[in-house]
Amino acid sequence: MKRRQKNWAASLEDSDKFQYLREEVCGRVVDRIFDVARTFPLALDVGCGRGHIAQQLNKETVEKLLQVDISEKALKTLGECEIPTYSIVADEEFLPFKENTFDLVVSSLSLHWVNDLPGAFRQIYHVLKPDGVFIGAMIGGETLYELRCSLQLAELEREGGFAPHMSPYTAVSDVGNLLGQAGFNMLTVDIDEIQVNYPGMFEVMEDLQGMGESNCSWNRKSLLHRDTMLAAAAIYKDMYGNDDGSVAATFQILYMIGWKPHESQAKAAKRGSANMSFSDLEKLHVSESTRPTGGQSRK
Repeated sequence: MKRRQKNWAASLEDSDKFQYLREEVCGRVVDRIFDVARTFPLALDVGCGRGHIAQQLNKETVEKLLQVDISEKALKTLGECEIPTYSIVADEEFLPFKENTFDLVVSSLSLHWVNDLPGAFRQIYHVLKPDGVFIGAMIGGETLYELRCSLQLAELEREGGFAPHMSPYTAVSDVGNLLGQAGFNMLTVDIDEIQVNYPGMFEVMEDLQGMGESNCSWNRKSLLHRDTMLAAAAIYKDMYGNDDGSVAATFQILYMIGWKPHESQAKAAKRGSANMSFSDLEKLHVSESTRPTGGQSRK
């Protein structure tokens, strides 16, 4: 289902106008890549879409990049970039690469659609070289809470119950645990929110479809009645409308960085090896604060 949705979105004549969220998030992922002071000989982009990450990289950071996506039509629309790239149609859950292949693995707005996220993290860990790094971004659990709430309230009012109309997303509290269980260390997980204003609820849903981000859960409800949709739109505007008549839609983005262990990496000291106790810190602070400075004498 997700492959069909992404292929359909990639085939739209005006598909460029739906790329704003992916472009923004990919830019923030690339900023995190640039923060790592090294050159990566071989990198992998998992769920590359139209290649927004590759377009923002340079040869000083990545020498060669492999791009993987389940959508063959998306790979046919890859943009130009200055680094050598190779594209492969492959499922993000079944990476066709040998162990210890890549120095860097990146992924932006793709992993929230995999069926087995712990398994996907393990595969990324598997294909990374020791001391390789994974840098990714995915949709977080609070994304589009405005749309979710409006649809649920409208269905309760008009139909006496509600069904899920949005795919479940991962909570930030789970991401670090899943990365740790996959074997990564020196983990960093942070949250960002991107708020976009739309004319109304129907424009929100139209853009989600154009992005290829429509719900594809097996338990989704295939049809929403017209009066329920109109009620949801009215609720959306009433609860989340702006003064200018537009409505807000919030995208919560989870950014994650994890390293594959290597003996050269810094390690935490063994438990019990400290030569100072926490109770001594207060004494140290008092001693430092009473020390004379410059020409002043201690009173």
